[in-house]
Amino acid sequence: MPTSRRAGGIKRRCECRGEDGKLLGTACPLMAAKKSHGALAIRQELPLNSDGKRRPFRRTGYASVKEAQADLDKLRGVLDLLGAGDAEDALRVGDLLEAVMRDRLDIPSAEEVRRRLGVGVPLDGSTTVGDWLDTWIEKKRRKKSTIGGYTSHIRVHLKPRIAHYRLDRFNVGHAQELFDAIDDDNDVIRAENQARREQVARCKRGKPGAPKAAERAQLAAERAKLAEMKPFRRITGPASKQRIRSTLRAALNGAISAQLITFNAASHVELASGKRPKAVLWADRHVAHWRKTGEKPSGVMVWTPAQIGQFLDAADGHRLYAYFHLIAFRGLRRGEGVGQDWVHVDLDAQELTVAKEIVVDGWTPVEDVPKTDGSAATIGLDRATVQALRDHKTRQDAEREAAGEKWVETGKVFTTELGEWLHPDVVSKEFRRLYEAADLPPINLRDLRHCAATLIHAGGGDLHAIKETLRQSSIKLAGDTYTSLLKEVDLEIAENAAAVVPRARKAGTGRAVRRSSPL
Repeated sequence: MPTSRRAGGIKRRCECRGEDGKLLGTACPLMAAKKSHGALAIRQELPLNSDGKRRPFRRTGYASVKEAQADLDKLRGVLDLLGAGDAEDALRVGDLLEAVMRDRLDIPSAEEVRRRLGVGVPLDGSTTVGDWLDTWIEKKRRKKSTIGGYTSHIRVHLKPRIAHYRLDRFNVGHAQELFDAIDDDNDVIRAENQARREQVARCKRGKPGAPKAAERAQLAAERAKLAEMKPFRRITGPASKQRIRSTLRAALNGAISAQLITFNAASHVELASGKRPKAVLWADRHVAHWRKTGEKPSGVMVWTPAQIGQFLDAADGHRLYAYFHLIAFRGLRRGEGVGQDWVHVDLDAQELTVAKEIVVDGWTPVEDVPKTDGSAATIGLDRATVQALRDHKTRQDAEREAAGEKWVETGKVFTTELGEWLHPDVVSKEFRRLYEAADLPPINLRDLRHCAATLIHAGGGDLHAIKETLRQSSIKLAGDTYTSLLKEVDLEIAENAAAVVPRARKAGTGRAVRRSSPL
């Protein structure tokens, strides 16, 4: 008979009873006389009960060894879910299988036990979104095409971006960041596709017929550049994002059913139906319309240079003034500003290296590296920004001295009054409080970074300067984001330039302006 490494196995069991009604068992004379006498039975030791006593699983009546082995394998598959030291899980599984034996129920599969009791997924709160997605997709029973779509969404979009979050701490902000990251990737893909199209055009012959030697050499060089570029890629469109959200929502609903979480963050994510909004300046007409209706002309609004100055004047003297100044002029992201270390700031050389950022996991600040390799870079600092940072350091030194032994040395440029990390969300709330007090139209702290693009261009910088300062992946991405924004700045510059020149007639009237004779 097949045996197992565990205590248990398959054997024949006599069902004959004596005159007293008790089972004869091995005492039955037919057991030795007839090999086929009795019924096949399985026996398997289960985890001890709550009193620490043994409770073997027994079941008889099998018609064949194959049938008995199948049930024994099911039992052992369930027991294989248990890890070392999982006393609570072992007790729950033992109770389940004991009830199955007592009530003559079908032995459940390992997947059914995993679903019903959470076994196989850690129950101590360490389960990640990635762990759950793997567990969830394994037990799905849908059409092959549907499962294929789920699997693709998990492999391409969900696990690369959100697998590391703890399942019980996954919130709406994390889910929204997932789709923001997809939008960022779409912008990069669009820019790279456009660059490839332009390169393809440069690889075409100028005239029919065999090209001249110089043209052949030029074409060879252009085609070599084309070979090094990424192939055309498709963006993840609005419909695909809706399907990705549906997959995530279904997976989180499964976690709710398994009693691992109580809230589905994917159900509360807002997805735009079209392209990402372009940055738009808060021009006077937009401000007037917003004050009248409360409506913003775009999802991404940027202050004019005058409005930026109004905000900085209002924030002057605030302990975080240098933080807002740094973002407005040098375009750091919120987490990069909060995570900036003094060791990566050289005020004498007028430069700063972005090497760390602080992001939020649930409500817990976590230190991480910048979002992309290109985000980790060194940028120059103007004299005004250097002075703002020097003043801030003087303030921080005074706070360190006042805190005494309570001071926590983190090495961060921007900290609490006791030297601890600043919480990114607290900084955002303080930013909103300051601009509301200054009676300015609303923008997000993220949009203050976009204001840097306005100031760089107004100071004479081009798209390349904007790309390098904001550490964006391509100049095409910078152009797509800020083209409409810079046009408005250019128009203001043009109007200011036109106003410098005195004219003999009013612009647009065609009528001469009579001047008094200087004689």
